[in-house]
Amino acid sequence: MEQRAHFIKKMDDLKVQVLRMSSMAEAAMHNSMKALAECNAELAEDVIMNDIKINELECELDEHNLSLLALDQPMARDLRFIVGSMRISSNLERVGDQAVNLAHRAVFLSTRSPLPFNQQLDQMCAIAGDMVNKAVKAFADEDADLAAEVCGMDNEADGLSVRILKGLIENMVSETRIVERGVHLIMAANHLERIADQATNIAESVIFITKGVNIKHQCKG
Repeated sequence: MEQRAHFIKKMDDLKVQVLRMSSMAEAAMHNSMKALAECNAELAEDVIMNDIKINELECELDEHNLSLLALDQPMARDLRFIVGSMRISSNLERVGDQAVNLAHRAVFLSTRSPLPFNQQLDQMCAIAGDMVNKAVKAFADEDADLAAEVCGMDNEADGLSVRILKGLIENMVSETRIVERGVHLIMAANHLERIADQATNIAESVIFITKGVNIKHQCKG
């Protein structure tokens, strides 16, 4: 009984640590989006500098998970939770990486005169941010239905990314002086699309944890 209580405590600690990492990754994501929208180089540099903390926490979580697997030999749902948490922490680290990439675009664009407001890029930020927020909430609440909703949003993010790409290319063809800035905005849209992909991966892991079903690569229609 005491051994089981100790194991449950370690599992609770694991969930807390994953949620802590998710909070850090979400903050990096939202700050990089804000830096891009406002051409705020200082905020972007903060995102870049703080990425090491997300990376360090992922390493700590890996050690914690490996210890649980090796010493406690979990079965059934407990095993799924540990494996799923490992996947989620890896995806959160990648959200942090894409936030850094987005921050680099913001730093560059802050040195150039701004292009006209891009409503579709703003939409892309909102969708990607909402997907990550919902995916994390689905993990916290162990809500498979909310996770499935996140998976369903991925096609919308992909479609919007394509429309942004086409629109920027058309603008660059008609006005060559914006090419350099346009390329960086295309890259920014790609980073946002990758964040949406990581949110989908997190949602897939939540479904794996809660239902024991592996739907990886099945979300895209």
